[in-house]
Amino acid sequence: MTGNREQLQNAPIGVFDSGVGGLTVAREIMRQIPNEKIVYFGDTARVPYGSKSKDTVTKYSKQIIRFLRTQEVKAIVIACNTASAYALDEIEKEMDIPIIGVVRPGAKVAADATRNGKIGVIATEGTINSQIYSTYIKQINSNVNVIGKACPLFVPLVEEGLLKDPVTDEIAMRYLSELIDIDIDTLILGCTHYPLIRSTVGKIMGDKVTLVNPAYETARELKELLEAEDLLNKKEIGLGENKYRFFVSDGAEKFMRFANSILKYGILSAKTINIEEF
Repeated sequence: MTGNREQLQNAPIGVFDSGVGGLTVAREIMRQIPNEKIVYFGDTARVPYGSKSKDTVTKYSKQIIRFLRTQEVKAIVIACNTASAYALDEIEKEMDIPIIGVVRPGAKVAADATRNGKIGVIATEGTINSQIYSTYIKQINSNVNVIGKACPLFVPLVEEGLLKDPVTDEIAMRYLSELIDIDIDTLILGCTHYPLIRSTVGKIMGDKVTLVNPAYETARELKELLEAEDLLNKKEIGLGENKYRFFVSDGAEKFMRFANSILKYGILSAKTINIEEF
């Protein structure tokens, strides 16, 4: 059994997202659990998920999970807020390995952090319309007021690399002004792209507002989960061992450029696969 357990501990973690945003989650896993291997899939052909229906996002998520299972992953992280909101509950029932999304860990921390009971959530339209953050937060504390704000232009701005740009500052100011007016004291960055413009958001909101980064909290929760299931990899991984592998459904080169700009781990290649086959 020890051999099997070691084999299992040495298996990779599957991480998927609608595109490149989930790399912020992968980055936190790399930082916080450095002995873990990762297989990342970005659904770059079908991005964005935020404007698609629940049925479509669930169908896509199931296809990706079928692909990740072929890579013999030991756990799966849905590193996409929309997919976590729409698909996690249904998929969880069908899984025999641990699976977590990015919404619950962020909701938990925000519910603990607020002092005045006013929590803002910025996210895609899909995540905001699903009311998923509100649902989770109110399960923890029913007295909290959760105010959602869809920020659809943030994703394309981040993907164009305009992280510190007057255009991004201007749009962020427009989106965030109403949250400033209602005096929130906690703000959830409810889309995996948003931690990349965290400094811009923080500057506009001011230091009285606590920013919650679900990517960071998800990596923490994943570590606890792996520990509880005795799945943490206890051995350091050698350089030639294919530690981090990346797959996309389209545009591998563009994905690679973006990945290398935010991950400091030298991503050598991303492989394109036909996700519709799964």
